[in-house]
Amino acid sequence: MSLKMKDSLQANILDDETIDFAHYWQVFKRYFGRIITLAIVFTALVAIVVMKMTPIYSATASLLIESQPANVMSIEEVYKSDTTRKDYMRTQYQIIQSRQVAARAVDELDLANDPVFMPPSDGEISLIKEAKAWLFANLPFIEKAPKTELTESEREEKRRQAAINKLMKSINVSLVENTQVINITATSDSPRLAAAIATTMGDVYVENYLQAKVEMTTKATSFLTESMEGLRDKLTSAEKDLSDFYEKNQLVNLTNGVVGLAAEELEQLSNQLLKAETTLKQNRTIYEQTQRNGADYSALARLPEVLNHPNIQSVRRQEAEAMSRVSELSKVFGPKHPQMVAANAELDSVRDTLQTQIRDLISSITTQYRASQERVVTLQEEVAEAKSEYRQLSNLENTRRALQREVDINQQLYNSMFTRLKETSEMGGFESANARVLDPAPVPNNPTAPNKTLLIVAAFIASFGFGVLLAFVLEAMNSGVRSVDDVEKKLGQRMLGLIPVISVKRRKDMDLRAFFDSKYHQFSEAVRTLRTSLSLINLEKQNQAILVTSSVPKEGKTTVSINLSFALGQLDKTILIDADLRRPAVGKRFDVPNYQPGLSNLIMKTHSLEECLVHDEQSGIDIICAGSIPSNPQELLAGNGFKALINYLKKTYKYVVVDTAPTQAVSDAMVVSKSCDSVIYVVRADSTSEKMIKNGLGRFLQVGHRVDGVVLNQVDLKKSDVSERYGGFYDQYGYNAN
Repeated sequence: MSLKMKDSLQANILDDETIDFAHYWQVFKRYFGRIITLAIVFTALVAIVVMKMTPIYSATASLLIESQPANVMSIEEVYKSDTTRKDYMRTQYQIIQSRQVAARAVDELDLANDPVFMPPSDGEISLIKEAKAWLFANLPFIEKAPKTELTESEREEKRRQAAINKLMKSINVSLVENTQVINITATSDSPRLAAAIATTMGDVYVENYLQAKVEMTTKATSFLTESMEGLRDKLTSAEKDLSDFYEKNQLVNLTNGVVGLAAEELEQLSNQLLKAETTLKQNRTIYEQTQRNGADYSALARLPEVLNHPNIQSVRRQEAEAMSRVSELSKVFGPKHPQMVAANAELDSVRDTLQTQIRDLISSITTQYRASQERVVTLQEEVAEAKSEYRQLSNLENTRRALQREVDINQQLYNSMFTRLKETSEMGGFESANARVLDPAPVPNNPTAPNKTLLIVAAFIASFGFGVLLAFVLEAMNSGVRSVDDVEKKLGQRMLGLIPVISVKRRKDMDLRAFFDSKYHQFSEAVRTLRTSLSLINLEKQNQAILVTSSVPKEGKTTVSINLSFALGQLDKTILIDADLRRPAVGKRFDVPNYQPGLSNLIMKTHSLEECLVHDEQSGIDIICAGSIPSNPQELLAGNGFKALINYLKKTYKYVVVDTAPTQAVSDAMVVSKSCDSVIYVVRADSTSEKMIKNGLGRFLQVGHRVDGVVLNQVDLKKSDVSERYGGFYDQYGYNAN
């Protein structure tokens, strides 16, 4: 696979962003010491504050609210609680929390003068007064408010109101779900006072209810008494008006009223008139029939009224008998026979009697007809007179009813008021409460606040969490490079290797021969890994010149150059060149005297190569120091002499390692890179900023030279997140002190 394809594959892999939990774990471990220190210090401070906090005690009393108060009498209207409403319990809930109940509790327990409940604050007040006095004295532009002196009673009332406010804040009232029980919880720094406040609040609520009931009953009694006096006067006046009405109109107070008799009389007369008119109509019919027949007794005898009359029927039977006897005798005797004469005489007598009876009956019918006419006329006059009298009496009756109604209404109101007054008076001596204290508040044994253990634990957890958060924030704000991911993702470069840090005394350089010391086996193995990575990159190259540079001084590029030369020297012939002609360090590290000729002398051709070479016996490498420091180092490095020297050395040595100046200081490294095959960029872990590194890498791209990779130097394997990937493996392969 070509190098270009490798880079493309690596870029694709880097584009796949995943959550690296190992990285976060390493960040946590790196900052763990500082996190735990912050948590311990903060927790200790919180513990000091918590231990000085005053313990708060809570006591709870239970109050049972009766949904239906005892109804000992029917006087519900005088003092009636609408307990059927859904918000009844909520109403009682608000009443218990009212300022009125709190004020009575303060007075009951004398909390305004209780030093436990209302501790004196003279010290604090005096400090405030002194501060105000100083401000007014030193800042004359501040207007002084007019000073008002309070009287003793005003000060007591002010203190009482403060106690009420404090009590209302220290009380918590809660409804027990699906019950008629209300819990009253009081808090105080005194357990006995907390219990006393909770129980007293319940007692005061009950007393307040009873007092309100008594006051309302008293008001009702007073109202009823005043109302009865007015009603009594109205009733007396109405009764007098009714009595005067009867006397004036000479009426009798009957059950049916003054129009009762008149109505009965009118009804009787009307009925009599109706009957008389009916009789008159019947008599008129008979009379008219008798008048049409005149003196024709035979026709009159055939009239139903005549024919059906008992007297006529009796005479008719006598006539029939006489005629029957005459008929029988005529069969035996002749007309002149005495018996026949006697029988005919009897028949004639009967017929005369019949005519007489008919004539008398007709006369009677006429008489009845005349009497019926007179009777109807008389009754019509009496009915008309009765109607007139009835109308007059009806008007009087309406007036009487109005007066009687006024009397009745006033009488009913008076009786009702009198009954209520008696009931209210009786009820005044009986007090029925709507609630009772179910459980008085017991004296608490343990404080409810503050929960010191919980606060301390919470402080530790919160500070620890804040420390973790702060660690990740600092990590995110850190612009340095400390891991493989940083090199690959932030810088977009290949990671050639990492060099672990070696602890040395302050202001002293690392041991030059640490690469060969077994106690620095991790360092040695890291350099060998760098050597391997570099060899794999340049497999196709026979001999190569390797440039080593960094962004700024003190990043360890010279150390990397020297130890990389040691590692390459174990493989083949290697030469180390100090191309930092401004601040050379290679010669100093190898204890080469300053007068030793070097690179600048070779380029200027003042000395031969043999004169400039320094051989290191232990590593077997050759060294060319910087030599005399020239006034124009960049011109020397950019000339053909340096390039020719590199090409010559590549024919003699397998590896040519060139240590150059940092990229941010000067452009020497870019000039030297044109004569080299590989560029290694050294970055000190967690030190140089990302921006500065990218700037240095970009300068190589500007001159058309690609950086082969980055060496992460001075990595603390104990803190860095690469320790799990690299540092932990060295011991497993036997690179130890033995």
